[in-house]
Amino acid sequence: MKVLYAISEALPFIASGGLGDVGGSLPQALQKRRVGCRVVMPLYKDISPALRDTMKFITHITVPVAWRNQYCGIYQAKSGGVTYFLLDNEYYFKRDSLYGHYDDAERFAFFSRAVLEIIPYINFKPDIIHCNDWQTALVPVFYSTLYAGLEGYENIKTVFTIHNIQYQGVYGHELLHDILGLPVEKASLLEYKGAINFMKGGIECADKVTTVSPTYANEIMDPWYSHGLDSILRERAFKLMGILNGIDTVLYDPAGDKDIFHNFSAEKSAGKAKNKAALQKLFELPVKADIPLFGIVSRLVAHKGFDLVKAMLPELLTTTDVQFVVLGTGDSEFEHFFKEMVFKYPDKISLRLGFVPDLAKKIYAGADMFLMPSKSEPCGLAQMMARRYGTIPLVRETGGLKDSVTDSGDGLGNGFSFKGYNAGELLNMCLRAIEGYGNKKGWATLVSRALNCENSWAVSATQYIKMYKELTG
Repeated sequence: MKVLYAISEALPFIASGGLGDVGGSLPQALQKRRVGCRVVMPLYKDISPALRDTMKFITHITVPVAWRNQYCGIYQAKSGGVTYFLLDNEYYFKRDSLYGHYDDAERFAFFSRAVLEIIPYINFKPDIIHCNDWQTALVPVFYSTLYAGLEGYENIKTVFTIHNIQYQGVYGHELLHDILGLPVEKASLLEYKGAINFMKGGIECADKVTTVSPTYANEIMDPWYSHGLDSILRERAFKLMGILNGIDTVLYDPAGDKDIFHNFSAEKSAGKAKNKAALQKLFELPVKADIPLFGIVSRLVAHKGFDLVKAMLPELLTTTDVQFVVLGTGDSEFEHFFKEMVFKYPDKISLRLGFVPDLAKKIYAGADMFLMPSKSEPCGLAQMMARRYGTIPLVRETGGLKDSVTDSGDGLGNGFSFKGYNAGELLNMCLRAIEGYGNKKGWATLVSRALNCENSWAVSATQYIKMYKELTG
C-alpha cells in the first residue's frame, strides 16, 4: 500500500505547532508497519541550511493556478526512514512565517494542485492521498474534478483529516475562477454561507474524513464546536471518524532526554523528584518536596480555558499550599493576570512569557501536575507529553483530552478531569488532585501508571492502516 501524506508543515523540517509534530511522527509509524508512506510539503524559507543540504533536486515542473502556470521545484530528502518531497516556489514560500499572509488562499491552492501534478515525476503512484487541514483541503477537490479520469491517476482514494475545525480557509467567490480555475458547475462543492470554504470542499470530496480524536469527531457535529460546519458534517457523518494522535516517544523520553535536569524512568524514578527541585530553583520558587507543583505550558487565551483559571486561581492560591510554574504567551488580559498573581504570591507562582521547547520539557519532567482546562481540544499533545514524564494531567473532558485522560477518582485512572465549562468544577478538580497528592502511596502508584502509559503512535497507525485497507478494498 502506498500513501502520499500531504501536509503544510512537518518535523524535522519545520513546525509551528502540533500539526508539524503529526507530520513528522505518523508517517514514520506507518512506514515501520510496511506502509509505503511519502510526505509532501512546501519548501519554506525558514527551513535550516543544514536540512537544505540534505535535499536532492529531482526536477522542476509548472503547476496551473487557474489561467497562469507557476514554477515548482521538486526536492527530495529522507528523515526517520521516510522520504519527503519538498516543493519549491520562492514567490509563495520565501516568507518570514508559514501562515498569515494576504495571499494564503493562492499559496495553498498552488500547493494543493502541485501535490497532484508531481505524481508522474516522483516514481510513486499512491493508493491513498492523505490531506491535512484547510491548507491541503483542495487536493480532494482538484482530484475529483480535474484528475480522477486522467491516465496515471486512476483509483486514488483521498483522506482528509481535520486537526482544528476553527481554521477553515474561508475566502471570497472571486477565488473560484481567478485562483482555483474550477468549472462553474463545481462551485457548489466549495460554496458555503456566501463564501468559498476550502475545508467544506475537502469534506465534500474526500473519500474519508477523520479527526484527531473520537470525541472531537462527535463534537464537531454540534454547533458549539463546529464553527459553522456542523450541518455539512452531519450530512457526511457516514464517512467521518476519529483516531487519537500519539506522540514521538523517542523525542519525549525521560530516560534519555538531554533537555531535562535529570534522567529517570518507570524503573528508576528517583530522578523525578530531582527534576522538581531543579525546576523550583529555576523558577525562583521555594524548594519544597511536599508542596504540589502545577505546570502550565500553553497559549494564554480563553480558548485554552484561561478565563476559568482567572476566575478560580486567586482562591486556590489563597486557601491551599501549592505552587505554579507557567510558560506561555497570549492575550494581554491573561498575561497581565499572571503577572498580578506573581506579584501577590511570589512564593507560589512563577511566570515565563514566551515559548521555549527545552523549558517546556523541564516543566513536563519537574511538575507534579499539568493543567489543561481547554474549552475545546481536538486532540492535545501536551497532556500525553506530561504523562510521559510522570506528571499527572488535569483536564476538561473535551476532544482528545477526554479520550486520553481518565479520572482517577475510582483508583484506576491516569489523571483528573471535570466536565462542565465553569470555574467551580475546575477548582473542585484541582482540590481533588491536591488531596490525592497528599496520599503518597496512592500518588506514587498514579505516577507509575503515567510513566507506563501507551503514548506512542503504534495504536493510531494501526487504526489508520485499517481505514486505508477498507478504502482500497
